[in-house]
Amino acid sequence: MHARLYSDERRTSHASPAQRVLSFSARFAYLDPVRKEKIIIIFTVLVDVIGFGIVIPILPFYVGEFGASATTITLMFASFSCFSFLSSPFLGALSDRIGRRPLLITSIASTAVGWFVFAGATTIPMLFLGRIIDGAAAGNFSIAQSYLVDISENDKERTTNLGIIGAAFGIGFMLGPLIGGLLSTVSHAFPFWFAGGLATVNACVAYFYLPETLKHRNTDDRLRFNPLRPLMNAVRDTALRPLYISWIMFALAFVTSQSVFALFVGKNFGFDSFTTGLTFTAMGLIVAINQVGLLKHLWLRRFTEPVLEVMMLSSLLIGFLLFTAKTMTTFVISALFISTGQSVLRVILTSQVAGAAEPKTKGEKMGILSSLMAASMVVGPVIAGPLYEIHDTLPYFAAGGYILTALVFALTYQRRARTAAEVVRVNTVDEAPLM
Repeated sequence: MHARLYSDERRTSHASPAQRVLSFSARFAYLDPVRKEKIIIIFTVLVDVIGFGIVIPILPFYVGEFGASATTITLMFASFSCFSFLSSPFLGALSDRIGRRPLLITSIASTAVGWFVFAGATTIPMLFLGRIIDGAAAGNFSIAQSYLVDISENDKERTTNLGIIGAAFGIGFMLGPLIGGLLSTVSHAFPFWFAGGLATVNACVAYFYLPETLKHRNTDDRLRFNPLRPLMNAVRDTALRPLYISWIMFALAFVTSQSVFALFVGKNFGFDSFTTGLTFTAMGLIVAINQVGLLKHLWLRRFTEPVLEVMMLSSLLIGFLLFTAKTMTTFVISALFISTGQSVLRVILTSQVAGAAEPKTKGEKMGILSSLMAASMVVGPVIAGPLYEIHDTLPYFAAGGYILTALVFALTYQRRARTAAEVVRVNTVDEAPLM
C-alpha cells in the first residue's frame, strides 16, 4: 500500500501541469461529499474576501489614473455596498425557493464579470459599472452561509461551520492586501484581472462539483423585490429583532472604526501604507486563528453561546476604548481584543439567527444579515468622517457606544430566549401523562 502511494506521488511529481490538474480533479471528485461541499464554500468566500481585500489598498490608485476625485473614489466604494444592500436579501429569499446551487453559481459568475469589467474599464462610468455588478452579485456570501446551515446536523456543527466561513473571511482579508500590493507592481489593473480569474475558476468548480442542499423550499410567499423589505422584516420580526439590532450595531462599530483606521494610525503612530497593510494582515491572522482553531477547540468547549456573546461584546468595548489612549502598547492590546471579539461575535450572532429561523426562511434571514452589513458599510464611513475631523478619537468612542447598545439588545434576546425555553419546559411537564 505504502509502495503504491509512493509510486503515485513519484509519478505525479514528474507530471506536466495539465496532468497535475487532472490528477487533483480526480482526487477531489472522490472526496467525501460533505467535505467537498465545505471546501467549495470556503473557496467561494475566500475568493470574495480576497477581492475585497485587493480593492481597499489598490482601488484609489487605479481609479486615480482616470483622473477621479476623492469624492468619486468614495462613491465607488459606496456603490458596491449600496447594490449589495439591495441584492443580498432578494438573492437569499430566491435561494429559499429555487435552491442554493443555481443562485450561488450565477452569483459567482457575475462577480467574475464585475471584476473583468472593472479591470478592463476605459472610462469612469465603466469603473462604476464593474463595482455595481460585483455589488449586485455579493449575495453569494449569504447563500454560502445558508448552504453550510443546510448541511449542519446540529446547533454546534452549525456554529462550527459558520466559524469556518468566518475563518475564510479572516484569511481572505489577510491575503487580499498582500496579493493586491504584489500584483500592482505589474500594473494597477492586474490585481483585478487576477480576482476575476479566481472567480471564474470558482464558478467552474461549483458548477461541476457542488450539489443542491435545499430540502425545504419556501412556496408560501410571493417573491417581491423591495430594497427596504429586509429592514421592514427585521423591525417586524419581534423574536429576532434584538439580534438584528445587535448585528447592525456591531457592523456599524466595525465599519466606523475601519474606515478611519489608516488615518488614525498614520497620524498617531506614523504608519505608512505598507505598515498599515501589515497591520491588517496581522489582525486577519488573529481572526483566522480564532475561527479555524480556537472557536471549536476552546471557545465552544468552555463556554455556551450566550456567555461567549457577552464576552466578545465586552472584548470589543474594551478594545475600542483602549484605542483612544494613543500609545503603542494599548494599540497592540486593543487590536488583539478587537480582532478576537469581532471574529467570534460574527459567528455567534449569525448562528443564533440561523438557529431561530424556520428551515424554509434560513436563506432569507442570512440575506437580511448581509443586507444590514452592507447598509452599515454605506452609513458607517459617512458618520466616521465628520467625527474624525472634530477629533480623531471620536469614531472609536462612537464604536464603543454602538457595542454597548449591541450588548443591551443581546442580553434582551437572551432573557427572552430563557423565558421561552422555561415556558416550553413547564408545558411539557404539565402535558406529560400521569403514571
